[in-house]
Amino acid sequence: MAELNLKTGLEAMDVAAWLRRHPAFLKDFPDIAETLVIPREQGHAASLAGYQLELLRERQHELEARLAALIGTAAENEQRVVQVHSYTLTLLRASDLPGCVRAIVAAMREDFHTDQVGLLLAGTHPALDGLPSVRYLPAGLEGEPAFADFLARGEPLCGRLAPQKLAALFGAEAPAVQSAALLKLGATGLLGIGSTDANRFHPGIGTLFLKLIAEATAAALGRYL
Repeated sequence: MAELNLKTGLEAMDVAAWLRRHPAFLKDFPDIAETLVIPREQGHAASLAGYQLELLRERQHELEARLAALIGTAAENEQRVVQVHSYTLTLLRASDLPGCVRAIVAAMREDFHTDQVGLLLAGTHPALDGLPSVRYLPAGLEGEPAFADFLARGEPLCGRLAPQKLAALFGAEAPAVQSAALLKLGATGLLGIGSTDANRFHPGIGTLFLKLIAEATAAALGRYL
């Protein structure tokens, strides 16, 4: 067959001859197979039509799997919205600072199923002395160098935190924490949520709901601090 160029053009016989030499062409370009018009002989589909049908079935299965995944994600997000809403209402019902702090810790443990909670508050607050999970930063947020990098970012931090951060947040319970989420509560302080599961909090986790939790917590504490 003569060499083809833009001047001579491409004839149907040339295309047919090329396809005979490259029988796997449609396997590499399945979108072309979907657009071809295939004749039927004696009520039986040609082999290429069968290939098209099989390809459409595979794509249908893929779409069904993606749809199921989207539905599952939507259901999980709906559950999280309900949890955050319930958490916010619980904080609104607190009548004083100790009650607010107790509500925060209880909700993190019971409603959000975390193993450890650490609440670091700027300054000192005698009304909270003796409450578990509460620690003070007498010099304010800027006075704790372990959190300088986190404060510069301002975004929730998830994953395996540095030992200094874990110790400041969880005290003697720090060695048991395998993954954690760290939230900034405005100028009020920091909230640490820890888990014994190394995969519970990881850098790739979505942070939208963590931000909502942080904003609700900061607003609730801000009524008393």
